[in-house]
Formats: sequence, structure tokens, C-alpha cells
Amino acid sequence: MKKFLLPESGSFYKANLHCHSTYSDGRLTPEELKKIYKERGYSIIAYTDHDLMVSHEDLADEDFLPLTGYEMEITEPANGRTFDKLKTCHICLIALDPDNKKQVCWHRSKYLPAGAAAHRDEADFYEDEPDYERVYTPEKINEMIKIARDHGFFVTYNHPYWSLENYSDYTSYEGMNAMEIFNACYVVGYLDYNPQVYDDMLRTGHRIYCIAADDNHNGGTIDTKPYTSFKGATMIKADKLEYRTITEALEKGNFYATTGPEIKELWFEDDTVHIRCSEAESITLNSGIRQARIKWAEDGIYLTEASFKIAPDWKYIRLTVTDYRGKHANTNAYFTDELFDET
Repeated sequence: MKKFLLPESGSFYKANLHCHSTYSDGRLTPEELKKIYKERGYSIIAYTDHDLMVSHEDLADEDFLPLTGYEMEITEPANGRTFDKLKTCHICLIALDPDNKKQVCWHRSKYLPAGAAAHRDEADFYEDEPDYERVYTPEKINEMIKIARDHGFFVTYNHPYWSLENYSDYTSYEGMNAMEIFNACYVVGYLDYNPQVYDDMLRTGHRIYCIAADDNHNGGTIDTKPYTSFKGATMIKADKLEYRTITEALEKGNFYATTGPEIKELWFEDDTVHIRCSEAESITLNSGIRQARIKWAEDGIYLTEASFKIAPDWKYIRLTVTDYRGKHANTNAYFTDELFDET
């Protein structure tokens, strides 16, 4: 039976799911961000300013969809140390419903950075809830993730390398929807292309997706271009550019992460996974056990498709398309108990 791992119908919409504006510590206004991202082919921005959720629904048009969200950070106690020495966990919360405009885990006097504090009166939160105190422990972080999920948010785990977090930290977190397999702080020296971290999560039982995002603040330039913009994208396949249709696609995992290459089709049939893509130098399959496969371009003729036979005991599979520039497209993980389920 043929199973489409990316939907057979619909269109791909290019999204930046981690973005900062003048509403926190970004240099560009939400309107300016819309302009430059539309010019580069993006259809979606999740505005995820630090600790402040403000809807920018007025920016929506037939070719552009703003998603409502915010980023929360939970940092270990300083104990006399500067911030660059501290572990911190950052998660983005994206509202699944456009009418969901209330923040969770709100504190009335803490956690707002300077830019966000200037817009504090625009925030909406649950007035009957007490101030939420953040504590850097797995238990408290998992509580925050659960609260967010229970209140209708899509939760992503962000840039583990920049955050100074390691295997024992991130594998203890539970309940997020996705992690950033790529965060554009990679281009300024931090090693936040994280396929191994994704495998760590998968191999410790986390059934989560992976995204690529810019995390752009637009505070510097390389060759006159904003250096953390337009580096990573999540390509979401959906029937239309409508808020709930797009967030339903996120919930279902109907997307892939990319820093350049395109994945055009992805399906499973009998015991074989098939992929069609833009020109690639290699296509790799990784799994949950010590089984991997790779196909290489030969004689200067780039790959545009590949097929790999897999087995039910491989636990999961995920594919990576790498182009001649070394840029990657990463599929989500697909679990073999579901792939081989004929019911």
C-alpha cells in the first residue's frame, strides 16, 4: 500500500518559524520583516518575540500568513557568572488557533526584555493565574511544555548548541512537537545544525519533528545582507495558505526542514521509501539502529531521486538531501511500526 509521507496534493509554503522583531530584541518591525521575507519567497512568518505574544494578523494577505507566537527562555541561576557561561533552554510557542492570543506561564513583573517591556500592555494572559516562576530543572521545563501544549500551542525546542545544553539536558525534556535541526546562529559560528541531536531525541523515545529556522534579529550584516535571515526554512505542504490549515499541517508533520534543497515527493510502498528532490550530491537514509544507506551522484550527474529498502526493526527512518554546496534538506522521522502498519 502506498503511503504518502508528504501529502500528494497541496502546495509547499516556505516558512520561518522563529523570528524576532522590534517587539523584543529585533532590529526590524513586523512590517519590514514581512517585506524582506516575501521578497525572498517566504509565505509564512511565526513572530516569536521574546516572552511577548502579540498578534500581527493585520499583516495577512493572500500571499502572506503571520503566525502568532513567542519564545520563552529558562536559564540556570547565575551564581555570580555572566550569561555566556549559563545553560539555558529556549522554546518557541506557536498558537495553533488564530483566536488563541493569551500567553501561558506569564509573570507580571519578570522575564520581559527591554523591547518586549515597551509593549507589555499589548500582552494578554490569564488574569486569574498566579505569576509563574521559571526554574531551570527538567521537571519545571516539562511542566511549561505541558501547559503550552494543553493551551493549544505548537512547541519547538531551539538551538541546543548555543544554549550550552547537552545530551543529559535535552533528552530529559518531554512533550515538545519539534526541535530545530537547524538554527541560523550556525552561520555566525555556533554549531546549530543538529542532526545528531535529533537522533539522540528519537533514539531516547521522543517522537518529534524537526524544523529549520532563522531565529533572525537582523542586527548585523554580511555582504550587506541580514546575516541570520533567509538561511533556514520549514517547507509546509497544505491545501491553502490559511491559518488553521497551516497549523494542522504542522501538527501532522506535513513539512520538511531545509537550508536550500527541495524535497518534491516522499512516499513509502511495500518495504521501500522513495524520494524525489532537487539536484543533489547525496541522499542519505538514517535509522534508529546501526543501519544507514547513501546514494551518491556519479560522473557529474546529480541525483534527483532515490529509493531505499527498509525493515520493520529499524525503529525509524529519516532522509537527508545534500546539494553540491553542502546545504541540506531534512525529512521528519517516520516510525517503522507506523509505516508497516497495514490497518
